[in-house]
Amino acid sequence: MTTPVRRRGSPLLRAVHPDLSPPAPHTDAELAALLSLLTRFEILAIGHSRDEPSREAAHAVADAWTARGCRVLTVVSWPEQAASWLRPATRLTTPRPDAWVIAASPLGFAQLARRLHHSTDWDPSRTFAFASLQDPRLPALAGPGTLDGLRGATANGGTWEIDAGVPR
Repeated sequence: MTTPVRRRGSPLLRAVHPDLSPPAPHTDAELAALLSLLTRFEILAIGHSRDEPSREAAHAVADAWTARGCRVLTVVSWPEQAASWLRPATRLTTPRPDAWVIAASPLGFAQLARRLHHSTDWDPSRTFAFASLQDPRLPALAGPGTLDGLRGATANGGTWEIDAGVPR
């Protein structure tokens, strides 16, 4: 008897976007670009989905940040499927960081971002992400205006931003 393969992520979002893939491992250039975006901040909260590339990226930025003598208040993870997104949203925002860093897959983060937007004082313009969230479908998945101002790094060391619901 064959065991069925469990696919992660919201069944509804997976049905609409079955081609969204898990994040690729971050690159050194990506990490450097992300750190350069954070120069005006000192205290971070870091969030990541539970896949291995996201976990490794989150820990890499935490290690680099603390090596600079700056603080990481919390590192929060979330599953791709959750009964409620309020707990990880609250854990990310309660410590009141200067900025947030996100390493995640688009499906899980879209769901978390909606909860952050509607239930906390989270500010996407103070949120920075790895290349995995550069997906042009992410703003629509998260909802109108939810991610405006979110910025991130590309795998080759460039940067991107979501402006008026459009990644640029």
